[in-house]
Amino acid sequence: MGLGLTGADEREAVEGKRILVVDDDPGLIREVSEALRSGGALPSAARDGQEAIDLLRSEPFDLVLLDVLMPRLSGLEVCRRVRAWSQVPIIMLSGLDDQEVKTRILLAGADDYVVKPFSTPELLARIAAVLRRSDRANEPSGEATYTSGDLEVNMATRTTTVGGRLVELTATEFNLLRELISNRGKVLTYRTLLHQVWGPEYGEEREYVRVFINRLRQKLGDDANAPRYIKTEPSIGYRFLGG
Repeated sequence: MGLGLTGADEREAVEGKRILVVDDDPGLIREVSEALRSGGALPSAARDGQEAIDLLRSEPFDLVLLDVLMPRLSGLEVCRRVRAWSQVPIIMLSGLDDQEVKTRILLAGADDYVVKPFSTPELLARIAAVLRRSDRANEPSGEATYTSGDLEVNMATRTTTVGGRLVELTATEFNLLRELISNRGKVLTYRTLLHQVWGPEYGEEREYVRVFINRLRQKLGDDANAPRYIKTEPSIGYRFLGG
């Protein structure tokens, strides 16, 4: 892997960010940490899943790089457990370039994945994109609060409730919901959602949109067969139904 951040935007996105690198390969940890450090990030390391959980419970991090296959606890199990109490952005690293594995990674709660072997520029571009999405979730919206039935989304505080019950959303999930609400009544294509929510680097990864829509539906208690909020437009994309 070549070292170093490749662009000013990426450097800006990672500068000062605390990133936990979780892998049982010391060489990979060393190279990725050096690359992050060169751009001003503050990397820490964990060499197995349990150590990662312990660190995440005791220290704040801005992002986690998490290998899928590790001793003690797999990356998928770590991701599921962390999602029970934290919405920290997670990028998973996998040696399997398989669609089923990728879907399982996203369903476990990851924000993105990178297939091994990868180049450092590719990995750093993904890290920067996820961090930008996390920062964008905190940006003000033109609409302070949106209410439809028992759904209420406060754009300023990034809080979502259904029937008065707080719904915990990751930054990507919140950005996706906000994009749908902002364009309610309109059909948004897969490509449009990818560009607007994930960033201009994305365009063909339809499985991202499908999985995150499913995650949103589960959290909002929405039924794809009788939707109250999110309607599938077959082969095109999605439309938010609220007024």
